[in-house]
Amino acid sequence: MMASSYNAKDEDGLHPGSVGSGGPGSVKSKKPDNTAFKQQRLPAWQPILTAGTVLPAFFMIGLIFIPIGIGLFVTSNNIKEFEIDYTGVDMSSPCYICAQNYSWDSTSVCTCSVPFTLDQHFDSNVFMYYGLSNFYQNHRRYVKSRDDSQLNGDKSSLLSPSKECEPYRTSENKPIAPCGAIANSLFNDTLELFYIHPNGSRIAIHLVKTGIAWWTDKHVKFRNPGGSNSNLSVVFQDTSKPVNWRKAVYELDPADPENNGFINEDFIVWMRTAALPTFRKLYRIIQKKKDNMTPTLPPGNYSLEVTYNYPVRSFDGRKRMILSTISWMGGKNPFLGIAYITVGSVCFFLGVVLLIIHHKYGNRNNSADITN
Repeated sequence: MMASSYNAKDEDGLHPGSVGSGGPGSVKSKKPDNTAFKQQRLPAWQPILTAGTVLPAFFMIGLIFIPIGIGLFVTSNNIKEFEIDYTGVDMSSPCYICAQNYSWDSTSVCTCSVPFTLDQHFDSNVFMYYGLSNFYQNHRRYVKSRDDSQLNGDKSSLLSPSKECEPYRTSENKPIAPCGAIANSLFNDTLELFYIHPNGSRIAIHLVKTGIAWWTDKHVKFRNPGGSNSNLSVVFQDTSKPVNWRKAVYELDPADPENNGFINEDFIVWMRTAALPTFRKLYRIIQKKKDNMTPTLPPGNYSLEVTYNYPVRSFDGRKRMILSTISWMGGKNPFLGIAYITVGSVCFFLGVVLLIIHHKYGNRNNSADITN
């Protein structure tokens, strides 16, 4: 092996025989500096893929992923979920009249009652969601149409909202609070749940309206302006309500000061935009009974009482109500379990195929190498 010679000029990026920098007839070299980084001499590790390393890796991935996937899939299937559509598209739907006649400009209130039956009991806490379809909350201009400083309680932003809120920035020569398209399209259907007792009586199901928003949203991102001033009607007196709202922001829940104004949890949940056009958002929580022997929702007949305030015909949308329990992995979602099982099965199958190929042709290649 020949030893390479070292030249101090090479370290400076100059060829032997070239004139120094700045001298007459000097030629600027394009050669990178003679450093370990620029000459790619840094220490590197490159794995050598052999049958002894690849095959165990495939089998290990398969043996680990398949049991995890089965566990996730079984856990997801154990979650109980019930869904009912109350859009009112079909003439047989109880909400058909409301869906056909109601619009944002309507002044009258339209209500409908949707009966349904639960075939199995729901234990532990039951989460009540509303769902929308064909509603693109992920549209770029829609997502940007908000003023986070205003929502955080900044007084100057309250009276002078961001231009991103256009065309829902001002109304009647007053700033809109909260401004923007997201707030203007707030979901405002009222849903109530009743259990129909076998004797014919109706029992109202208690729905908890707090604790449905993220803690960081409730206590960090959203704050009412005015500081210690608890009279929100005075704080928002120089502002106007969003165009599509029936009431001002300080009237969302006047009975509970901790759930009124910008910190109203229904409003906060809506302001966290969805990534897909078909989505669900948490509406209420049905807490489990103190007596653990009694199911939260027993099987039987129920009635969903809807105050129909949110029209969806203009964008061919659908509305639905979902009842669901949860587990340690969240709500019902079999995709993750199926993905783990699929990846594990594919890896295990490839391991078997490669093992057969190695067993059949590996010895032949070794013999040829020895002969050569």
